[in-house]
Amino acid sequence: MVKTSSLESLARDVKRWGAELGFQQVGIADCELGEAETRLLEWVGKGYHGEMEYLERHGTKRSRPAELIPGTLRVIAARMNYTPPHARDTSEVLADGSRAFISRYALGRDYHKLMRSRMQKLADRIGEEVGEFRYRVFTDSAPVMEVELAGKAGLGWRGKHTLLLNREAGSYFFLGEIYTDLALPVDAPQADHCGTCQKCLDVCPTKAFTGPYQLDARRCISYLTIEHKGSIPEDLRPLIGNRVYGCDDCQTVCPWNKFASPSNEPDFAVRNGLDDVTLVELFSWTEEQFEKKLAGSAIHRIGYERWLRNLAIGLGNAPSSDAVVGALRAHAHHASAFVREHVAWALGRHGVGDQRREGVRE
Repeated sequence: MVKTSSLESLARDVKRWGAELGFQQVGIADCELGEAETRLLEWVGKGYHGEMEYLERHGTKRSRPAELIPGTLRVIAARMNYTPPHARDTSEVLADGSRAFISRYALGRDYHKLMRSRMQKLADRIGEEVGEFRYRVFTDSAPVMEVELAGKAGLGWRGKHTLLLNREAGSYFFLGEIYTDLALPVDAPQADHCGTCQKCLDVCPTKAFTGPYQLDARRCISYLTIEHKGSIPEDLRPLIGNRVYGCDDCQTVCPWNKFASPSNEPDFAVRNGLDDVTLVELFSWTEEQFEKKLAGSAIHRIGYERWLRNLAIGLGNAPSSDAVVGALRAHAHHASAFVREHVAWALGRHGVGDQRREGVRE
């Protein structure tokens, strides 16, 4: 058993080692998530999780770390900035309906591998110091309440948009955790600094927020373009605009994100010009090009058909042009009925095809 004085020293070392590994902040939390569990169960009970059935499947393992990993006493939480340097400004891309907006976190390589590797290195360094100990590393990869645990570890507070906020970094960062049986001293949580501001709630294009700290994922553009596997409801398609993978609107308007710093991690740098590319160009990619260009990207996991679905909606909302209509017509007879449906809707928006379709532009 490690002595209390040694644990205090170890906690300081863990934070120093984390900084050396490229994390902007490391904190330590206990495993008490009773209030968070109640909120989670109420949220799921309302059906706000949509098709994300895994949020039900794991039961209380998500809110009770020791049920997921027996013996867990503490959670070491870490955050790493992801804003890619030199990426085109979000508002400029959104204002140009011919271009595709992709959430800033997905412009580079998939973060899971890098974050998990760094968290593992941190665990290895702890092991070098204390010898064998029980632990498990997570990065958005298991039933873990990341935001709640990071908040308890002092990394920030949950904003009204449900994401973690930090006074020095806004919300543009990834989170990782180490569940451990080491009884490290815990950090104090930060106070909520949102005040009366509700810009994040007001800006949502689809009005997915039912109130502060309450998100109906079924209307969230990030959910619809990434997690949702089926046809996107027609009434929501015009509201999605040119957002083809994720949505950063609630983060973009947050005053705290003016303090966000660009990442210096090469993996998070923009790849394939995805920060400033036209919808027509992306829609012209073959499946082979999709596989090659987006290998190692977070986008890759949605697959080619959902990629085309999202782009078809973006093209349906784009300013009419011969290039846009031509791109859509090229996929009008796609082998997938799923893709054809969204292409037909998009062509209807440009006055091509069945003029009686709901939502056709005059």
